Amino acid sequence: MATGRGRLLLQHWRGLQALHWPPGGVGAAPGLAGEAPGPAGFRKRPGTIYAGTATLKQCARRGRHYKQPSADHPASLESFIWIRIYSTAFSPKRSNWQVNSAEKTAVSMNLLSVEDKEAGYWKKEYITKQRASVKAALARVLKPVNPYTGLPVKTKETLSKTNIFSFSFSRLSGLGWVIILKEKNGKEYIMQHIDLLINDSSVTIIWYGRNWPQLATLSTLDLCGVTPVFMDRSKPPSKNGPRWLSLIAKYNLSNLTESTMIGWDRLIRIFCLHPGLLVGLWKREEELAFVMANLHFHHLVEKSTLGSATVPYELPPHTPLLDDNPEYGLHGYQLHVDMHSGGVFYLCGTFRNLFTKKGSIENGYVKLVVVRFKNNTEHLPLIGKVGLSWRTDLFSGCIKSCSIMDITLLDEYGKPFWCLSSPVCMRSSVPSDGPNFLGQTYCVDYVDSEGKVHVELVWIKETEEYFIVSLVLYLKIAKINHWFGTAY
Repeated sequence: MATGRGRLLLQHWRGLQALHWPPGGVGAAPGLAGEAPGPAGFRKRPGTIYAGTATLKQCARRGRHYKQPSADHPASLESFIWIRIYSTAFSPKRSNWQVNSAEKTAVSMNLLSVEDKEAGYWKKEYITKQRASVKAALARVLKPVNPYTGLPVKTKETLSKTNIFSFSFSRLSGLGWVIILKEKNGKEYIMQHIDLLINDSSVTIIWYGRNWPQLATLSTLDLCGVTPVFMDRSKPPSKNGPRWLSLIAKYNLSNLTESTMIGWDRLIRIFCLHPGLLVGLWKREEELAFVMANLHFHHLVEKSTLGSATVPYELPPHTPLLDDNPEYGLHGYQLHVDMHSGGVFYLCGTFRNLFTKKGSIENGYVKLVVVRFKNNTEHLPLIGKVGLSWRTDLFSGCIKSCSIMDITLLDEYGKPFWCLSSPVCMRSSVPSDGPNFLGQTYCVDYVDSEGKVHVELVWIKETEEYFIVSLVLYLKIAKINHWFGTAY
């Protein structure tokens, strides 16, 4: 009698048999990573979601050169199926790799030694090699960089393919995102994203539904990228196959209502969790209404594909850039800032040749002034009525004075120095530098471990517009010293 894993693999093998084996790829497997762990979808091992319970026979009909193991020996059966999957996906005859005769002989000998390998060997080999091929493909795709944005040229293009990565080599197709809600008793709920908005420098991912677990029972929320374990060059991946998880961020939900509430309307209240997560709660029930994740393009693809279910992708070690004149301070910086929601942009501005002198250091930060209060030629308006749009399967709304802010700061070499995407809100304030000469003053503030953003706005009643009259970035000295190898 085959085990549950054996049945899943047999099911996958039947799907593979139905294909005509396109060069370099394997078909997607049936089964679904569902909304909750259990018979329809469950996590089998770190990094991978396995799903599906249908029984299947006949996996070995194509294995003419293999001795088919008996179903009474599930470990041998599983190894047999995985070696067939491996040999189909990575056979030298079916790949574009250049291999010599010695390598071909080694592969052939390995394929004949099913029983000589320990249990799980071929499964591990397949996943390891598949991950390596994804990483190599990423390196090629992310290499061309836009000199104006400092970000990979193809990020937005590939994300725009109807929620599917569709690179020419197609090994990365099927990227998506899930949230894993964990209860205090250990139970997990896995939810696939419902909607996806592609912005100029970030992506907004949305989850909503009617079957949320009770908020009081939840402890954490994991945000993960998901990619198919089995991929086929000839067609998009199946939505019902096993997926590889890559942890992007982990959030604590135990005291959600005590975190930063940034806005509300007649139906919901919204809370911001760093980095970039927005959680909407129904006012009446104090239960989940929706979850919205905001992810900047910078290293988005790597974070969504190259981590594991428990460990986020670790950026490669940074090599300090040469600061040709450390006494001069920061110079030649470029800032791109967007404020948007629901596909509507209230601000889209680029500021070049920003600089600050070494003396502009206070309280552990370097002050980089972008828009000056006293120079009205630098002031700029927000377009339209500012608000953060939300929706569920039954209701929708817009919360006034809130939006998503994207920051992309490039250093003097055009390299991304500080990037973020986060919900923000405008709050009534007193102007920090000068009189309230036109109308009510508001401010927008953002803080993380690398810096701070402070924006001051004035409401012009006659034209019903917000004008930005001051925009200042505060960069952590520790970040600058790490980046340039200096000792400010």
